Amino acid sequence: MGEGRVSRLDRCYNIADLRLVAKKRLPKGMFEYVDKGVEDQIALGNNRSAFAHIKLLNKVVTDISDIRLDTEIFGQPAALPMCIAPTSTAGLTWYEGEFELAKAAAAAGIPFILATGSNTPMEKIANEIGGRFWFQLYMWKEKKLSDELVKRAARNGAEVLVWTVDTGHGSNREHNLRNGFATPYVLNRRSVIDMLRHPTWLTTVMGRYFLNGGMPKHVNYPEGYELPMTGNVSLLRDKSMTSKRLDAMSWDDADRLRDIFPGKLIIKGIMRVDDAVKAAEHGVDGIVVSNHGGRHMDGAPSTLDVLPDIAKAVGDKLTIFLDSGVRRGSDIVKAKALGAHAVLTGRATLFGVAAGGEAGGTKAITILKDEMKRTMAYIGTQRTSDITADVLWRG
Repeated sequence: MGEGRVSRLDRCYNIADLRLVAKKRLPKGMFEYVDKGVEDQIALGNNRSAFAHIKLLNKVVTDISDIRLDTEIFGQPAALPMCIAPTSTAGLTWYEGEFELAKAAAAAGIPFILATGSNTPMEKIANEIGGRFWFQLYMWKEKKLSDELVKRAARNGAEVLVWTVDTGHGSNREHNLRNGFATPYVLNRRSVIDMLRHPTWLTTVMGRYFLNGGMPKHVNYPEGYELPMTGNVSLLRDKSMTSKRLDAMSWDDADRLRDIFPGKLIIKGIMRVDDAVKAAEHGVDGIVVSNHGGRHMDGAPSTLDVLPDIAKAVGDKLTIFLDSGVRRGSDIVKAKALGAHAVLTGRATLFGVAAGGEAGGTKAITILKDEMKRTMAYIGTQRTSDITADVLWRG
């Protein structure tokens, strides 16, 4: 089976190929949860079409003999301007998927952001990987629980805290209502049939969890909320993150997090200039321009469309990251040219780990890295700091 997996990965030449391998491996409901957006998929489509509409100018008769993708993120070296975004379903697509993806990130020399909803303990990521460990936070209504989690992340050496602020309400994922998939993962007739149609996933993922201590849990939730990710629907949803998530956030919360977390603070989910300015005023170290990958508000513009105005307003005051829609190395170049310091990849690297564990995650990162280097050669830039608006075609 190992040789077959390597062979499949060898035949993956881009992120779209990894997506197809993941689609074959995963139950339909789970794949669509990862792959799709919400409602009419408009925001999801906007993210990709925005990248397609941006054009780069080819530069010739110039030295491209020493192209380097390395950069600094918060004063620390990174092999390329990219971080692995928090994705809470990685551990359901592959056995200990977060751990596998974290290993791939560490080997590649880029930061890994562990999601609050992951099923791998932050202690394991922090102590056994050796890479750059960042932690993503959802805020609970009981703020003391959030504070305890932040302090736990700090004790385990989290370099950066990424506070996600754009998910105060649940998402209208109609496709999952139709296919029977839900989070928490509920065992019903449709989901059981779906799993049985994917025996490799059933045995190598869920089977291994069962043999090694039981079904996966949200192990980074506060005490009392560490319930299995599968089971009784009413009990799970009563204590799920969505039902307990803070929906009355204020900038005072940013100040409190700034006070209790000793590392860098990022706010993820910024789409407006005034929100970006507020973040800078409250001493936030970075923001992620994000529409949550088109997974929440279907009427949202693309992140690439709002990035230039945000970068103009606060680009010299804090570090700007961009996510939502990155599928090519050229997309990283376009985001850099429009004002982002680095990007976060969610689905792209999640497809990789779903296709082949650590090897698949490494494959995804390598694809993006090679594509970015090739694009830099075409536009005549040898350093990421040379990627400016000058490389864009403004026809």
